[in-house]
Amino acid sequence: MDLFNYSRRETSEVNIGATPMGGSNPIRIQSMTNTATQDTEASVAQAKRIVDAGGEYVRLTAQGIKEAENLMNINIGLRQDGYMLVADIHFNPKVADVAAQYVEKVRINPGNYVDAARTFKHLEYTDEEYAQELQKIHDRFVPFLNICKENHTAIRIGVNHGSLSDRIMSRYGDTPEGMVESCMEFLRICVQENFTDVVISIKASPAGNRHGAGRYAIPAASRCNGSRRRRRRTHQIGLGHRRPAGRRLG
Repeated sequence: MDLFNYSRRETSEVNIGATPMGGSNPIRIQSMTNTATQDTEASVAQAKRIVDAGGEYVRLTAQGIKEAENLMNINIGLRQDGYMLVADIHFNPKVADVAAQYVEKVRINPGNYVDAARTFKHLEYTDEEYAQELQKIHDRFVPFLNICKENHTAIRIGVNHGSLSDRIMSRYGDTPEGMVESCMEFLRICVQENFTDVVISIKASPAGNRHGAGRYAIPAASRCNGSRRRRRRTHQIGLGHRRPAGRRLG
């Protein structure tokens, strides 16, 4: 690799609200609030400050159904001034279903979207058992994609090295290949369902080095992380297709 002569990886365009990512668009900047998602006023105010400071996407975490439902109120407060909203989901696919109705992009973690919480135990899977687990992912993920299609919502498949499932770890071990496969299990379903408004991110975060975590693109997104306790600024490029007419703004 020639570090002094390089070109940006060519990608397709992902439609995220009125600010598309990838293609010929500039690298986008995303940050995250540190407000309580049920505090509508504080979340709206901080999101606006992020955008006014140069951020283009603002991400809020939705820990449960109540937080996801309040994204509607936050989005109303933002959309009237032309701002947009992104949701971050862990552990509960039902929360992702709700959030997808109110935001422009939903991030899911493939390590805990369907798979049980990691136990750090080595589990053995036959090929048949492994295939059954993949079918569970398919059966749960497709309805979510349909909600996203209906609401013109993009998604981010955000892989965390520290939260790979026991199933992935049992087959691939603690390897980059396991991180990629964790993403590909979901991305293959997106392709099968003709859903291409997808951003991909992969974060390597060795234990004891959280502040040095980095996110790498394959090939749809690249991220740079700051402290977990501070709002995170994110640089992303995307992969997708043109949004149909009538796409909601903000």
